[in-house]
Amino acid sequence: MSMRDIAIAITIAVALLVLLSMLFAWRRRLRRDSGLVAPLGVPEHAEVIDRHEVLYVSTTRHGEPLERVALSPLAYRARGEAAVTDRGLALCLDGAPTVFLASARLIEVDRATVTIDRVVEPGGLVRVAWNVDDDTVVDSYLRIADGDPQNFISALQRLVPDAGDAAAPDTGATS
Repeated sequence: MSMRDIAIAITIAVALLVLLSMLFAWRRRLRRDSGLVAPLGVPEHAEVIDRHEVLYVSTTRHGEPLERVALSPLAYRARGEAAVTDRGLALCLDGAPTVFLASARLIEVDRATVTIDRVVEPGGLVRVAWNVDDDTVVDSYLRIADGDPQNFISALQRLVPDAGDAAAPDTGATS
């Protein structure tokens, strides 16, 4: 066996070890977050206020944009449509059932620059903070594919309970 063959064998072994580590880490994260499920289905007679094509980027722990949460069915990045209704936010993502975040679940809506798997221009992501349940707050990140997200953000901010007139500032990266 030549040195070249040994080097190739070591490289393949290291690559397999890295891939297996990634697989086991993702499966552990799925098990950890298996109790978390996003609310599904849009209420009847919900009136659409604003609609945009989006790239759903990720959902993370609240205030921790680099700590992904494997929230079903929002565990994977997807293209789709976000519709702001008079009752909340509907996320119609390719290959997944429609997720509906009722206005009572919404906590905060603002811009962000960084989240896991994505860094964009300053304020290029929309961050929606919401309650999964009574004890769990998460941040979901969307990238608007069809223009400036300001109208989308403004429409969502009007739905946030107790938001009053104080709109969330453009802070860039959230932490």
